[in-house]
Amino acid sequence: MTSILYIHGLNSAPTSTKASQLLRLAEHCGIARHLRVPALHHHPRQAIAQLQAAIAELGRPLLVGSSLGGYYATHLAEQHGLNALLINPAVRPHRLFDGRETPQTNHYSGETWLLTHDHVQALAELEVPAPQDGQRYRVWLQTADETLDYRQAEAFYAGCTLDIQEGGDHSYQGFAGRLPEILELAGFDRAIWQDFDFSAL
Repeated sequence: MTSILYIHGLNSAPTSTKASQLLRLAEHCGIARHLRVPALHHHPRQAIAQLQAAIAELGRPLLVGSSLGGYYATHLAEQHGLNALLINPAVRPHRLFDGRETPQTNHYSGETWLLTHDHVQALAELEVPAPQDGQRYRVWLQTADETLDYRQAEAFYAGCTLDIQEGGDHSYQGFAGRLPEILELAGFDRAIWQDFDFSAL
């Protein structure tokens, strides 16, 4: 079954810009029932449980993961043999932890929580080797990402299909204009979006 599972990043939500644009396009094209954008729990173990449930529901979705969502998507793609599109993905995010437990705030819901050693351990448990079946992965990077060093992803996903744009930022500038590529990767017929004005997003 043709479907998409969008996986947002740390302290993000289904109301983020990229997720909202994808949701609006899916509504217009009549494919909303084939798209899931779960509001992920901040703890990795609970987030992965949510994503496993979505995969079970959708069948074999295209995984679209942004930032930390790209890390989750890689773990799940390796586990289930799924195709994945990664947007400025985090690589080994647990290694970025400086050892201090720090308060966090979700940028969209306002929820506050504490990043603990258990969160970091849970992230470490999801680490997988660099993908061997690179044909299943598309990796979109922008070099001016202010949150993550794109070169880490460039190196980790060297065997995959890399698309590196100069400039941009962590949110990935120009995402709306690339939505047709995502629908094509997922296997949808391009006729469903031919009359859609992507500049309206």
